[in-house]
Amino acid sequence: MTPVELSRTVLHAVRRAVDAGELNVTVPARAVVAPPGPGGCGDYATSIALQLARPAGQPSRRVAEVLRPYLVAADGITDVVLTGPGFLNISLHGTAPADLVAQILRHGPRYGYGYGPGRADGSGGASGRIVRLHCPHELRAVVVAEAAARILRSQGAHVRTSCTAPPEPEWTATLGVRVDAAGPASAAPPVNVRPVPAPADPLRLGRDAGRWALLHPAAHDRPRIGDEHLVQREGNPLFRVRYAHARTRALSRNAADLGFAAEPGPVSGTAQELLVALADHPRVLAAAAEHRAPDRLARHLVTVGDAALPFLPTVLPRGGEKPSAAHRARLALAEAVGAVLAGGLSLLGIDAPDHL
Repeated sequence: MTPVELSRTVLHAVRRAVDAGELNVTVPARAVVAPPGPGGCGDYATSIALQLARPAGQPSRRVAEVLRPYLVAADGITDVVLTGPGFLNISLHGTAPADLVAQILRHGPRYGYGYGPGRADGSGGASGRIVRLHCPHELRAVVVAEAAARILRSQGAHVRTSCTAPPEPEWTATLGVRVDAAGPASAAPPVNVRPVPAPADPLRLGRDAGRWALLHPAAHDRPRIGDEHLVQREGNPLFRVRYAHARTRALSRNAADLGFAAEPGPVSGTAQELLVALADHPRVLAAAAEHRAPDRLARHLVTVGDAALPFLPTVLPRGGEKPSAAHRARLALAEAVGAVLAGGLSLLGIDAPDHL
């Protein structure tokens, strides 16, 4: 069971308790699950009981006691332990990290597509929704609208983009931007995309750096258009993301030369923060779609890349070591990182090179 599936299981337990009359609350849109904190145990913990205590009019520990039998009875869960004021600590069948990695490798760069609790209109799943994005004739607005449309489509929405005038030919030639229609917004109320305009022309940065410079800051922030987006060093977030992806591809090639392939399994050491970031990817995509905020995805990719970089040097055997199950599991996790980074960059319209 992956963290996304476990979150749904927790919500299902709440719904069953409500249907049985044991809790009088509105079932929330999402339940946060994360590795247990100090004093916790098991594979994951959730604070859902603390979240529901006030609306339920009951102590949080009592809410946790109500939910525990429903969680214990769920497929894939072996035990649930209450700690503190009402934290539910959940132990799973099998190895949750291996399940997560297997799921990512199964979906590849499309991991996270169609997931998430939030609708594109804020009322619950983007799938099947029709969304119209309209922007002024300004380069950053067009780039943000196009990237937001890509992310919305990844969540199953039907999106049509429009601009007050056709994009300039050099915008399309350099940054690859396109819109579905030009002119006034359609009769149906559109979502207006109006980020703070760029203070300088980003076209000289080229497609990848130019798009990143416009998409990485939040829409209300003034983007920086400078050569810092081109330098290949740690201070450049785009470089770190693309470097992490290129390293995962190099590891796959090197492992093939050593005669072993990826196989999801238990991973110990410095991987916990990385696993949490990967598990959060579907939620980030859903939130980026809901809020038409490509910057949320861009910053998440930096989080994944930064969490991956300390882990990647541990993947291959060292010295006279023979490839083992641990190495195969680490390689699988590295390939999962590569899939998430490649898929996320693609949604932003940015290349993820195999060599850097």
